[in-house]
Amino acid sequence: MSKKSKTPARATPAPATSPLRRQPGANKLLLHKGVLCALIGLAVLISPHFIQSPALQQAVGGSSLVGWFSLVLGLAFVGQYLWQRRSRGR
Repeated sequence: MSKKSKTPARATPAPATSPLRRQPGANKLLLHKGVLCALIGLAVLISPHFIQSPALQQAVGGSSLVGWFSLVLGLAFVGQYLWQRRSRGR
């Protein structure tokens, strides 16, 4: 005769889910971050042409590296949003 084991049965681990599946608004948040970063980058790059004060124009013009970084980061976020949307549609 067989005796029942007194050790508890182990639960099977839950299937791995991506963080975007758990948070439905995360994908839209990525799009919002991308658009805002891109707009800030464009504003920093374009604003020296519209500023009339030479000192302020030079100060904002000197931060063009920050503007380019923000623009590229924003475009990367938007690209990631579109890539995830495309792969989810399949």
